[in-house]
Amino acid sequence: MLSKIMEKALNEQINAEFYSSYMYLSMSAWFDSLGLPGAAQWMQVQTQEEWFHGMKLLRYVKERGGRVSLKAIKQPPVEWQSTLHAFQEVLAHEQKVTGLINDLLNLAVEEKDHASNIFLQWFVSEQVEEEANVGTVLDKLRLIGQDTTALFTLDATLGQRVFTPPPAKAA
Repeated sequence: MLSKIMEKALNEQINAEFYSSYMYLSMSAWFDSLGLPGAAQWMQVQTQEEWFHGMKLLRYVKERGGRVSLKAIKQPPVEWQSTLHAFQEVLAHEQKVTGLINDLLNLAVEEKDHASNIFLQWFVSEQVEEEANVGTVLDKLRLIGQDTTALFTLDATLGQRVFTPPPAKAA
């Protein structure tokens, strides 16, 4: 059974994950409007991953006898200054989410909630991967600079990304 404190914190994280999904969907639409279907696809995968994370948390709260309490999702931005700026925002957002996950893990330790501690370890590893993925894209965008030919080549590469749900054990 989850403590009320842990239940509330996990519900906050569910909302944060669904907001992340919504924000990446907005970025995907923005990239589509710019004629960058590869970057739009990359963001679509991010959208799916964040939705998966929210659903994973939601199922966990239910499995532990807690009550899921969904909140309104605030409107995400709809425009960014540039492709580089959008991906910088992704990194900043993922770093914020990493902090939220770390706070949840600290709370699980304080609450002596060993099950939540173990459960949240998956998210710690996932955040390392999330930050690394966007870091790789940012490195390439910085190298590209204002070279539009290179941007279109990178866009084609970004479009190859697909969402692969983790194996059932990890889910």
